[in-house]
Amino acid sequence: MGNENWARVERHALSDALIDAGPDAPTLCQGWTTGDLAAHLVIREHRPDATPGIMIPLLAGHTEKVRLQTRDSMPFAELVERFRAGPPGWSPFALSVVDAAANTTEYFVHHEDVRRAREGWEPRALPTALEEQLWRRLKTARFALRRLPVEITFVDPGGRTQRVTKGGRLVRVHGRPSELTLWAMGRKDAAQVEMTGEAEAINVLNQGRWRV
Repeated sequence: MGNENWARVERHALSDALIDAGPDAPTLCQGWTTGDLAAHLVIREHRPDATPGIMIPLLAGHTEKVRLQTRDSMPFAELVERFRAGPPGWSPFALSVVDAAANTTEYFVHHEDVRRAREGWEPRALPTALEEQLWRRLKTARFALRRLPVEITFVDPGGRTQRVTKGGRLVRVHGRPSELTLWAMGRKDAAQVEMTGEAEAINVLNQGRWRV
């Protein structure tokens, strides 16, 4: 399954998790229910006028308005099925290579946002190929972590390392690529990682807050 489009696999798994949870379940996305998350996923692919506000605070008001309108415009199950069906043909996400690059991490993290907000969750035993894809994409973590005044190196169970920030006191974050991904994307309380290194650097990370 080395050539599997894991974004597509996680899209369907996330859709299943949303339907199973229902529209009013909590998620790890602060302040969002599963209904809110489903609307976000739909407008990200179907409303290009609203997507810049996901990353640009100045435009966030329009994005939020569109997201709420979308959430309230159709039944939850229909919203999820629109997401499950994939992007429209005109969307860059319709290209498999773009889908894989842009959505593998996105859908994995949001799938865990739904799963890990529920009591009694356990980590999934992920395919090695998906763990490898997440490891390769961890380099994007530097954008979320770049303002932290520490030097962060990720370490996977096999001993491979990735340095994602430079400068400051040293800390190493250990875990499976899937857990490192969740940690890097701000799901610190739900990610199963361990930190080693300078105590002051570890404290900075324990106290710090970031979100993607």
